[in-house]
Amino acid sequence: MKIAIVSGKAEGPTKLNSFDNALLDAGIGNVNLIKVSSMLEKNTKIMTLPKLKPGSMINCVLSCISSDEKGDLISAAIAIAIGNNLGCVVENSKINKTPEEVRKESINMVKYMMEVRGETINELIVEEQNHIVENIGTVLASVVYL
Repeated sequence: MKIAIVSGKAEGPTKLNSFDNALLDAGIGNVNLIKVSSMLEKNTKIMTLPKLKPGSMINCVLSCISSDEKGDLISAAIAIAIGNNLGCVVENSKINKTPEEVRKESINMVKYMMEVRGETINELIVEEQNHIVENIGTVLASVVYL
């Protein structure tokens, strides 16, 4: 299995437009995203996001949050843990929590998922995006299945 890890942030005139702009910023704005649950195969390889065919159907785990409150700190994170037999992905998003709090919570959640499955973590990765809202903002982080 191959995956890419991406993130983006943007402003826009509406929440939908800011979300679309954040998708474009992350490099996944011209495809159809299919949200899937958060399991990975044991030999998952992390790759750079290739050029995706516009309009194609792409599986992903997506963490995103939008706000229209000026000054809000919005954060989206993805935590990935890969073990000997499988891997897990956690999505986490918050408003007005420090990036450190969001990161720590994401790591704790993915560690717990691996622990209840009896898996040892060989690799742990966190991708996050943070943004202070100016008008209407969105942040996102995603694992894209290639």
